[in-house]
Amino acid sequence: MVDESESVRSPSLGVWLIGARGSIASSLAYGIFGLRQGLIDPIGIATEVAPFNALGLRAFDDIVFGGHEISNGTLSSSAVELVRHGILPRDLVAACSGDAAALDARIRPGLLDVADSGDAHVNSETLALGGLSQRAKVERLRDDIIHFREEHGLERVVVVYLASTEPWTDERESWADLARLDAAIDANDETPASCLYAYAALRAGAPFVNFTPNRGASIPALRQLAEEVRLPHCGNDGKTGETLLKSSLAPMFAARALRVLSWQGYNMLGNKDGASLADPVRLRSKQRSKDAPLRAILGDETHTSVGIDYVPSLHDWKTAMDFVHFQGFLGAKMTLQFTWTGSDSALAAPLVIDLVRLADFAAARGEFGVMPQTACFFKSPLECDVHDFHAQFQSLVAYALERAPK
Repeated sequence: MVDESESVRSPSLGVWLIGARGSIASSLAYGIFGLRQGLIDPIGIATEVAPFNALGLRAFDDIVFGGHEISNGTLSSSAVELVRHGILPRDLVAACSGDAAALDARIRPGLLDVADSGDAHVNSETLALGGLSQRAKVERLRDDIIHFREEHGLERVVVVYLASTEPWTDERESWADLARLDAAIDANDETPASCLYAYAALRAGAPFVNFTPNRGASIPALRQLAEEVRLPHCGNDGKTGETLLKSSLAPMFAARALRVLSWQGYNMLGNKDGASLADPVRLRSKQRSKDAPLRAILGDETHTSVGIDYVPSLHDWKTAMDFVHFQGFLGAKMTLQFTWTGSDSALAAPLVIDLVRLADFAAARGEFGVMPQTACFFKSPLECDVHDFHAQFQSLVAYALERAPK
C-alpha cells in the first residue's frame, strides 16, 4: 500500500519574487509574516472580503517566499530603511526577524538589465551570471524556481516580477512567435530581462505576474508559450496611486457629459523606481502606462500630460498633483485640483497578495493564458480595452461570483 503521508503534497504555495529585497517585496514579505502572527490587520487586501473570501483562496500561513535579486544587502537592511521612513512598524520587523532570515537564505542572484550594468550595488554572483549565454541564463532562472518548488514540497509557485522599470523597447520581429523568440535567445540577441524571467517562469511551470510596465509575458511569443504550457499570467504595471484615482474619477466626467479639456499630472517619487525613472529611456515606459487610461476613458481630444521627477528625499513616498480643466453647461470652464501622497510599497504590497492568490486560484482551476479578470489591478491590463476602474472591478466581482461555491 502507498503511504498517504508520502503521496500527498504540501498544500503550500511558493511565491518567487523578482526584486526580492526591494521595497515592495520587503513590505509584502513582512506583511505576510505579520498577518501570520496576528500583528497587523489585512487592510487593503481585496481578496479578504466578499465575494472573494468565499473562493477558498490560499491562506497566509501556506505561503513560502523565495526570489531573485541583483543587489547586495539583506532583507533586514531593506526593512531598516522602510522603518526609518515610516513604512514598516519597528516592532513588526523585530518580531519577524526569523522569517526574514529564512527568506534571505532562499534568494538567488538575478539577471542584470543592460541599464543596470553600471550599478555599484550589484552583487558579484549576478555579475558572474552576466557572462553566460542567454539560454544558460534562462535555464539557471528556471532551475532556481524548480529547485525552490521541489525543496519545499510546494504545490505550486507563482512568480511575481517587481524589478525596476526597463528602458522602453519597440516591438521586435523575434517576439512575434515562440520559434523566433527561441532562436533569438539561442543566438544571444539582446532580449529584455523581464521577458527572460517570464520565459523561465513559464518553462518552470509557474504562473507569472508582471507588476511593472516592462514587457514581461506580454509579448506574443510568451503569450503563445503560456497557452501551450497551460498557465495563467497577468500584467502590466500595478495601479496603486495617481492612475487609480484617474481611472476612478474620469468616468464621472464622462457619465455627466462634462467635457474635459486638459488633465495635467505631476508626480514626485524617491525610491529606487524613482531613481531609475531619472533615465529618459526608462521614463518613456512608465509614461506610456500612466497616460493611456485617461485617453481611453475621455477620448484623444483631451489634452493629457504626465510629468515624473525623482526626488531622493521622499524615499518610499510619492506625491501626485493633478489639475483637471473641464467645461460644463453654457460653456462654463471649471477646475478640479487634488494632491495624492502615499507610500508606494504599502499601496502595492496588498495588490501583489491579491494577484498571487488569484493566479494560484486560476491555475488550480485549469485556467490559462491572460487573466482579464485582473484588469482593475493594472495601468495597462492585457487583453482589456476598458480602463474605467469601476467597470474593471465589477468584472472581477462577476468572475468571483461565477466560481464561488453555490
